[in-house]
Amino acid sequence: MKELLVETAARAARYVTSIHQRRVAPAPEDLARLEQLGGPLPEDPCEPEKLVALLDDIGSSATVATTGGRYFGFVTGGTLPAALATNWLAGAWDQNAAMQVMSPVAAKVEEIVMTWVVDLLGLPANAGMGFVTGTTMANFTALAAARTALLTRSGWNVEENGLFGAPPINVLVGDEVHVSLLKALSLLGFGRARLTRVPADAQGRMRADTLPPLDDRTLVCVQAGNVNTGAFDPSGEICARAHEAGAWVHVDGAFGL
Repeated sequence: MKELLVETAARAARYVTSIHQRRVAPAPEDLARLEQLGGPLPEDPCEPEKLVALLDDIGSSATVATTGGRYFGFVTGGTLPAALATNWLAGAWDQNAAMQVMSPVAAKVEEIVMTWVVDLLGLPANAGMGFVTGTTMANFTALAAARTALLTRSGWNVEENGLFGAPPINVLVGDEVHVSLLKALSLLGFGRARLTRVPADAQGRMRADTLPPLDDRTLVCVQAGNVNTGAFDPSGEICARAHEAGAWVHVDGAFGL
């Protein structure tokens, strides 16, 4: 095991140190070599060293150089040295972080990071947080909480009774809403055809002056950072109107967080 990890670390270090001299997109010949990774399902296992070598020799040249200094696509940043190294360590730990008793260290690290993020964002000290797998699941989780809260106000328990016969929820989104939020809304049963789109300005910001009437069964989805322009929806004005009407505001953090 030790020799395997040392060899893998050497290959990874070679990749990281050479990435800045490499083209961002793989060359056509590198993509063509990916065909060597296929074939029938093997009957027997192979040596782990051979597997790592195969992935490195064939796969490393076919990556997109997102961790290099010349990549500017898809809102993807390069990994930091501390993040890469601790990710290796987390893989070696191989923890199931579902509960504190299953991984005390994972639970402690989450508690620390949650405290730091709450402080960084200037949120109340008693604010709650949760870690999810990515953008779509972040929207999905927060919108599920909104759905539960809004239906509970109307006397409907969505977890027990589902959505059949539930009171309708009015969902407002900006005209340049991100696809990940639309995906989350569709998975939660809100439907894409039932959404109300609010016009956007030239920077992609929701126009607060065109908001329809709000009530206590309205879910307003604002965007903190348009992915094309970086512009924020006027959340201050929108939140003030939502507060007066008892509506719920969901913030798609995007660039804003």
